[in-house]
Amino acid sequence: MEGLDALTRSLARRTPEQLAALLTRHAEPLARRPAPTELRGLAGALWSYETLHQLVLHLDHPRLQVLTAAARISQERARNAAPGPAAPAPGADYQSLMAHRLSFAHLATEPVPPEDVFAALGATPPGRARTAAEAALRALYDDGLAAPTDDGAIVVPPRTPQLLAAHDPGPFLADAPRGQDDPAGSATPAASVPSTSPYDESRAAAATLAATLDRLLASLATQPAALRKSGGLAVREIKRLAKAAGATEPHTRLLLDLALAADLIALTRTPAGITALPTGAYDDWLGRPPGARLAPVLAAWSGLWDIPTHTPFGETPTALVRGHDRYAPALRHALLAALAAVPYGAGAPLPSLPFTEPSEQETGSPTPWNDLLRAADWHRPLAVTHQPMAGERAAHTLHEAAYLGLVAHGTLTPLGRALLTDPRSLDGPLADLLPPFLEQAHFQADLTVVVPGRPAAALAALLTSAADRESEDHAVTWRFTPASVRRALDTGHTADTLLADLTRASVTGTLPQPLDYLIQDTARAHGRMRVLPAACCIRSDDEALVEELAAHRALHDLGLRAIAPTVLVSGRPPAATLDALRAAGYAPTLESDTGTTTVERLPTHRATAPAATRDHRAPLALAHRLLGVPAPRHEAAKPGGE
Repeated sequence: MEGLDALTRSLARRTPEQLAALLTRHAEPLARRPAPTELRGLAGALWSYETLHQLVLHLDHPRLQVLTAAARISQERARNAAPGPAAPAPGADYQSLMAHRLSFAHLATEPVPPEDVFAALGATPPGRARTAAEAALRALYDDGLAAPTDDGAIVVPPRTPQLLAAHDPGPFLADAPRGQDDPAGSATPAASVPSTSPYDESRAAAATLAATLDRLLASLATQPAALRKSGGLAVREIKRLAKAAGATEPHTRLLLDLALAADLIALTRTPAGITALPTGAYDDWLGRPPGARLAPVLAAWSGLWDIPTHTPFGETPTALVRGHDRYAPALRHALLAALAAVPYGAGAPLPSLPFTEPSEQETGSPTPWNDLLRAADWHRPLAVTHQPMAGERAAHTLHEAAYLGLVAHGTLTPLGRALLTDPRSLDGPLADLLPPFLEQAHFQADLTVVVPGRPAAALAALLTSAADRESEDHAVTWRFTPASVRRALDTGHTADTLLADLTRASVTGTLPQPLDYLIQDTARAHGRMRVLPAACCIRSDDEALVEELAAHRALHDLGLRAIAPTVLVSGRPPAATLDALRAAGYAPTLESDTGTTTVERLPTHRATAPAATRDHRAPLALAHRLLGVPAPRHEAAKPGGE
């Protein structure tokens, strides 16, 4: 157990801040194991096979090369120092087979001098290769994927040779490869410069994304989506939500998975099955500024174990299924890192979907797409072309990035660079992209109201309750109609309260006269008839109106009959009777059995709030406990004092 001892000593020499940084970097794989109570337990967790399997996916080419070379040299030395028993001959008895199996010769390792590793990589002479190899070794030490012994040798996890046995390291490359057409260091032709900047493209994409996500979650709050018994949303539910959100079905699947990962929606078991609906966090999310709304969604994309818009041939497109693609986060990072080196104006357009980009064998020369994948391979060698359907997966990933405002014109946008640097620090860049919500609107004489930007939640709710949304682009437009005003009156407004609320929402503090007349006229007709919840009755003080309803052909299905000059009996329940009367152009209201008007409201649904996310101070507190260092007084007081 010399390796674990060396790693434990290496961890013990760190400051609490350094150890907390390691715990934060490896939070996802370590969260799948019990929290360590001592440094040796943390060392064992870092070098467990499951943790290593996840961590090596996020190694770039130099770090993976150094780790692979050290592991292979270490195993060769261990075999030469203490060779295991020979393989049993064919037909050997059970005891011989088990004795060979339990020898664990494949897990034997020996410390390796760093110079031997550098020599194996061809990085012995001073130069760029040697500098890169030394930096990679230091990074492996920092991440706990290797540890130095007291005499300066390298020890690596025993499982590493087994884990990387199928990986062909190839020649050592100190820097990411550049495409043949990369104009680094040369002037970019003016004709190739796009008409819009990546910043402008990102701002437009972020505005569209925010509006689409808002509509999608509002639709789920009104009508939760039912999942199939086999898991995932049915196609008809995806189509319904795509129509409500104004998005394509692939983008709707993407946003649903991101909202689930960001804890804005949850899957809840009901007597009728499993449904997806917003959580309590959605209400808090509605009160945030525009940029703060998108930050957790984009951060969720960086770590999502799935490529939601990619549906391999033969699979049914669905959403809200737990992803199992552990390579997806590393693939995203690799592609964004490769695009970060592409200057503005030098990027190639994204490949079309479905993916049909020709290979080098077909064209006879490298293509910009092949160059991009080659550069991405350097950043995450195990997650790009090492995986099946590499081209399709990469193409869908980049199209998702473009939709989210991270990629434009074949390079990264400022938002994409911020996500690549730190997915948890997006509030600032997003605040620059998305202006604050508008609290007031412009009311016009043609019964339209315009918000020249993103309306605040309260303003949008007020206008949606009393007007019909007509268009949405850089400005949002609603139109008032008799039916839309009746809808507001049905939900509890009176003419006075509605006029007062709309006046406060007006930029000028006044309303156009036509809108005032429309609301007053609609309110006078509203409630002239009342539907009683008695299976059911319709009453009105207007006897002529009662006679008109009884003779109306469009209401024949209600089976209306008069029981008094001011009362009709309907054969349908109150809800169906209300719908039929409104469809025929009337404006009834619902009345309770006590004679008071019942306010009708759109149903809203919420799921139980998910478990609280981890406190960002938890890694530092754990680091203090593992190192046996008392936490500063203000840090120790925070968890209980806030």
